[in-house]
Amino acid sequence: MEIVSLISLWFIPVLIGFILLYGTYKKVPTYESFVDGGKEGIKIAVSIIPFLVGMLVAITVFRASGALEFMMGFIRPAMEAVGVPPEIAPLAIIRPISGTAALGMTSDLIAAHGPDSFIGRLASTLQGSTDTTFYVLTVYFGAVGIKKMGDALKVGLLADLVGFIAAIAVVMLVFG
Repeated sequence: MEIVSLISLWFIPVLIGFILLYGTYKKVPTYESFVDGGKEGIKIAVSIIPFLVGMLVAITVFRASGALEFMMGFIRPAMEAVGVPPEIAPLAIIRPISGTAALGMTSDLIAAHGPDSFIGRLASTLQGSTDTTFYVLTVYFGAVGIKKMGDALKVGLLADLVGFIAAIAVVMLVFG
């Protein structure tokens, strides 16, 4: 186990050093390339701020307006009918919207039910089984100027649904 710790401690610094030495060997102006990359990174960060702010406002409005609880009223009976704890439904709804909000919900579920509970295991598996579809579409697609994202939205939400169903199936199968 100590070798893994040692590797994880030194891997990134050695990798960065190797890249710098290799770039210098190939006569690439490494410092200038680094500075140019930093400038480009700042430009990208500034360009995505409006999309990020819009997404955060939409998430806040969605939760504060009661829309999440309204949706839960429809979802809860169906989840109970198939033996899935309804406490997990808000996480399934929020996960495609915001990774940070979903992580907060996962932490709350684990704190309330325990990490080794069925709900804790299901929340953890769900957290790693899906992506933040709306975040990806608004921030990344917006940053590169893609306007038509209807098909990507459909596929992303379908993938989220499949991930959610797979997470339930795997946790029920393994931890039943």
